[in-house]
Amino acid sequence: MVFYFTSNVVQPPVTLFMGLDKYENEDLIKWGWPEDVWFHVDKVSSAHVYLRLAPGQTLDDIPSTVLEDACQLVKANSINGNKMNNVDIVYTMWENLKKTPAMEVGQVSFHRDKEVRKFRVEKRSNEIMNRLNKTKREESVDFRAEREKRDALERADKKRVAREIREQEKEEEKRRQEEAELRSYNSLMKPENMSTNYDAGNESDEFM
Repeated sequence: MVFYFTSNVVQPPVTLFMGLDKYENEDLIKWGWPEDVWFHVDKVSSAHVYLRLAPGQTLDDIPSTVLEDACQLVKANSINGNKMNNVDIVYTMWENLKKTPAMEVGQVSFHRDKEVRKFRVEKRSNEIMNRLNKTKREESVDFRAEREKRDALERADKKRVAREIREQEKEEEKRRQEEAELRSYNSLMKPENMSTNYDAGNESDEFM
């Protein structure tokens, strides 16, 4: 089961989501998308909250209002973090999450610590949480199927782009050849490059 929340502080609204428990967190870690941003309370047990960016977007593209919504949601879903003030929320792209066999269920580390950012939440905002909780919905999700579908669409899109590039290259090559042929023809038609079989200066009765 996955819990979905709608953050409507931007238009169009964005979706935040998290797993029901640590086992679903494990599936989200395994089958996340490259566009996913992962949020967690720093050094304290909490839910794993995700924000899915549009392709090509980065952490720098997250609006501050959306970032605050995500971090408030993480804090509120941490037994200890929810009771604390001045809590740091860490967040990074899904691809930076590192999982090894020795780790406990739901536990992760990072490939590159420098790509992990922090957001300080001074205190819980009931206003934000009430707004988010009004949008809460539950869905059963096949994480693997969703990821495979996403990858299939990406491969199809890459093939389409590659095909369009090849067609453009063929058209460009055809255009270059036509221009080269035209230049060659124009060069032949210049007076200094033309010849004739008419002899204007010599009369002959050879054929008479």
